[in-house]
Amino acid sequence: MNVQIDHNLEEIRRFRPSPEFAAGAIAKPDLYTDAAADRVGFWGEQARDLLHWHTPFTKTLDWSNPPFATWFEDGELNVAYNCLDRHVLAGNGERIAIHWEGEPGDSRDITYAQLTAEVKKAANLLTSLGVSAGDRVAIYLPMIPEAVVSMLAVARIGAIHSVVFGGFSPDSLHSRIVDAEAKLVITSDGGYRKGRPFPLKETVDAALEKSETTVEHVLVVKRTGEDVAWTEGRDLWWDDEIALVDADHEAKAFPAEQPLFILYTSGTTGKPKGILHTSGGYLTQTAFTHRNVFDLHPETDVYWCTADVGWITGHSYVVYGPLTNGATQVLYEGTPDTPIPGRWWQIIEKYRVSILYTAPTAIRSFMKMGRQIPQQFDLRSLRLLGSVGEPINPEAWIWYRHVIGGGSIPVVDTWWQTETGAIMISALPGITDLKPGSAQVAIPGVSIDILSDDGEPVTGTDGGLLVVTEPWPSMLRGIWGDPERFTETYWEKFGDKYFAGDGARRDTDGDIWLLGRVDDVMNVSGHRLSTAEIESSLVAHDLTAEAAVVGAADETTGQAVVAFVILKERQQGVMTNEEASELLRTHVSKQIGAIARPRQVFIVPELPKTRSGKIMRRLLRDLAEGREIGDTTTLAETSVMTSIMEQVR
Repeated sequence: MNVQIDHNLEEIRRFRPSPEFAAGAIAKPDLYTDAAADRVGFWGEQARDLLHWHTPFTKTLDWSNPPFATWFEDGELNVAYNCLDRHVLAGNGERIAIHWEGEPGDSRDITYAQLTAEVKKAANLLTSLGVSAGDRVAIYLPMIPEAVVSMLAVARIGAIHSVVFGGFSPDSLHSRIVDAEAKLVITSDGGYRKGRPFPLKETVDAALEKSETTVEHVLVVKRTGEDVAWTEGRDLWWDDEIALVDADHEAKAFPAEQPLFILYTSGTTGKPKGILHTSGGYLTQTAFTHRNVFDLHPETDVYWCTADVGWITGHSYVVYGPLTNGATQVLYEGTPDTPIPGRWWQIIEKYRVSILYTAPTAIRSFMKMGRQIPQQFDLRSLRLLGSVGEPINPEAWIWYRHVIGGGSIPVVDTWWQTETGAIMISALPGITDLKPGSAQVAIPGVSIDILSDDGEPVTGTDGGLLVVTEPWPSMLRGIWGDPERFTETYWEKFGDKYFAGDGARRDTDGDIWLLGRVDDVMNVSGHRLSTAEIESSLVAHDLTAEAAVVGAADETTGQAVVAFVILKERQQGVMTNEEASELLRTHVSKQIGAIARPRQVFIVPELPKTRSGKIMRRLLRDLAEGREIGDTTTLAETSVMTSIMEQVR
């Protein structure tokens, strides 16, 4: 497996933390020395310091049966109690937990006491509907407070949530409900996006009509006031039902390895993988990284992670990490440019946001619009910026620091995955000399290496495959219902080392630079999409005989979906290539979701294949990215690329 390296990635610029920032920073250098001296003991100390344990653990890690690990397994805790009740009991009930901002401009400030009360009632509601520990609840909501309340209520009663991003189609939602065997779905009539309501209940109805499911009830939050279809006995209004339940609820302790959530992510086979995370280890590492990477001072900071709760970043750094640490944060429903291009900067000014965590795609979009937009707003409250979802190019890093951060505040670029649960590689802002474009160093207590294809450590600055060499607390515990796939996908290549599917290299300082995916998974705006899943969608359309999908470099989204399609003979000439292309783009958007809509669909006469019939996607990627076509000697028909190029032009 070749990992291509662009040696121009390396920047000579370094940005040292200011003496003032370093002096007040939460993270101190002894974190690294303590973790290096006793890695497992280090995590045990973090778990005791950061969390409340109903029953303290005596065993930190069991790695006797790799790749299946347990952390703190004889300890007991309640995740929601750690996020809520203990802050109220400590006298911080009046601290704002969430500044919520709706896209149309409606807003709510919710204190820790109020959020705790809402979650207690929601927990009683779930129990009244027959949900108990271990049951699965699907959550399909916009970025409204009820999304956070629902997740915490599910966690409070020891059930397992499966949050599905509100942009996914009925097919995608259906497959996740079926795989998790969900008992309940929580949704809303709709949400607001780009200035208008979009339906959600309608998508749930369509998903549940596809086949018999285990769903007994659909709880519906009123958000937009749009009319919705109603199935008597199954569908229930959230507000009506929550008014009927008791306000008091005691948080029961559950084992540290109690499953907390399933989150589906794209796999190379096209079938989404249900990534399973448990409670104690996950909460320890999310709290530790949130506190130290973002230098959180909960008494004074206002934190904003712009991710949707439908993705892992929203789980770890909107819900569980910030609330465990008692942070005050912003939750925003809509898009960055509605109703004005500077909406995000308007929100930062309004709430005096001090920590902003967002994706390179968003930063590059703002760069395109121009610095004159953020310069209309007072952003002086910001003191730390973070980046997540994909490698950030040095140009965007510099722009982010100078235009948004005023030229002097730290930017931390973080690498991690749905599977890792929490940040694995990042600078610590009061300690590390920052380097634009590099994720830099492993978090204290996390062990990272770069290996060649045959498992040998890569020396020097050559590229290789990124692996995690030791178990970490927030690691996935498996793929829901498929332990064999878990082992094959992540551990088969290197045995007891976790293979992340990403390429990486070290520079001459030893800092880590991510080089993107090395498998057939694309990273579009920080969201992982499977080429196989999109190809399956294209081939399912009556127009398509065969399809190949590649991820092509895109200056805004990092990667974009580009498809090459052969039409069925009987469909050729029925419509123009442009019409067929647009029809297929819309089809993918409906089947999978708008995030998967191809940037381009090229109608071609044939696809480049080896003699064994394997599609040479490397050549199609060259074409999609406007490069000179690479070696074609292994093609069964070397003239194929010429005819494809003519069609593309």
